[in-house]
Amino acid sequence: MSLAQSEHPKGPLEFSAKAKDEIKHHVAKYPDRRAATLPALYVAQREFGYVSPAAMATVARELDIPETWVREVATWYTMYNKVPVGKYHVQLCGNISCHLTGADKLIHGLSQALGIKPGETSKDGRYTLAEVECLASCGSGPAMQVNDDYHEHLTVEKALKILRDLP
Repeated sequence: MSLAQSEHPKGPLEFSAKAKDEIKHHVAKYPDRRAATLPALYVAQREFGYVSPAAMATVARELDIPETWVREVATWYTMYNKVPVGKYHVQLCGNISCHLTGADKLIHGLSQALGIKPGETSKDGRYTLAEVECLASCGSGPAMQVNDDYHEHLTVEKALKILRDLP
């Protein structure tokens, strides 16, 4: 029994027709199907909400490559959420460059305002707060990424305004 069957109560996950077309588009760009693993995992994350073991197995099935290969890739990269996250995944840079410019205050302030610690999701499912190693904004910290949007030169007040202005 594959992970797709053992880890999901309704059996294997299935991509939508649109997602399958997108994955086929990526596969066509590369001489080796395995090269499409990263973009296919992004499609899976968007389609299923996160990259569960069942989603990894679905990617493997769609790419016709071993599940082990997909699992190794998915678990190596931190940009794939292996557990469900809130509607807004708030990632705060915790690297030394951002800490020198006030990241510790930002992390503490957002944690207090949202009522959650890094690694937790708010009860309403709106926010997941995470401290990450680096957002590659060393000259413009402290930095925060909300889903796919970057924000730099932050204060607690600026960060809270960004979160309040989200739909």
